[in-house]
Amino acid sequence: MTFIYPTGSNAAHPLPLSPDYKSSIKRAPNKPLIPMPHTLSELTGPVYGHETVREGDNDLTRQHAGEPLGERIIVHGHVRDEDGRGVPNSLVEIWQANSCGRYVHVRDQHPAPLDPNFTGAGRTVSDASGYYRFVTIKPGAYPWGNHHNAWRPAHIHLSVFGHSFVTRLVTQMYFPNDPLFAFDPIFNSVPDEKARARMVSSFDLENTQPEWALCYRFDIVLRGKDATPMESH
Repeated sequence: MTFIYPTGSNAAHPLPLSPDYKSSIKRAPNKPLIPMPHTLSELTGPVYGHETVREGDNDLTRQHAGEPLGERIIVHGHVRDEDGRGVPNSLVEIWQANSCGRYVHVRDQHPAPLDPNFTGAGRTVSDASGYYRFVTIKPGAYPWGNHHNAWRPAHIHLSVFGHSFVTRLVTQMYFPNDPLFAFDPIFNSVPDEKARARMVSSFDLENTQPEWALCYRFDIVLRGKDATPMESH
């Protein structure tokens, strides 16, 4: 059992400053960070959302009167610690663009249609083994203005909460063999090739449901040598 935080695993995460990702230039700190000791209240609370997760919150295709347009998919996996053990009772939230590559957000003015039957957000709590599962629609790629002809690969955002606000981690899940990987500064802000591969889901034929939905597996490893790269670290 690991009791010491493996600081070497921080190398898996993207650097705060990645010049090709233009937004990071303004956001990255230019002075040394100051460690702030956590108090008891920060380590024990408040807890956000665990108790209010409802049955069906993990199915983004059944939140409205009709079914959303696009390819229905299953996304599932385990939240694990550095020793491979499942982390139970983790609040897992997702948000994503619709099948045309557009978010339900006032800032998204991409000239693609909105889907009245797709909001693009869901949540669930991992079970005793750390397992989580969502049903959703495969998101589309979209332009994002970072550079000439910039398009984001199809992806789903995932947020994992522990038992307090300071234990939140955020990452992105990508799909196998996306041709946009080589051109995306956000994906490539993770310096290690093996670490980047841990952000790519794997096609899961065994759990694909015939005549209904393809399945993708995405395990989230919180830290250690196989840690999933996180945006917040």
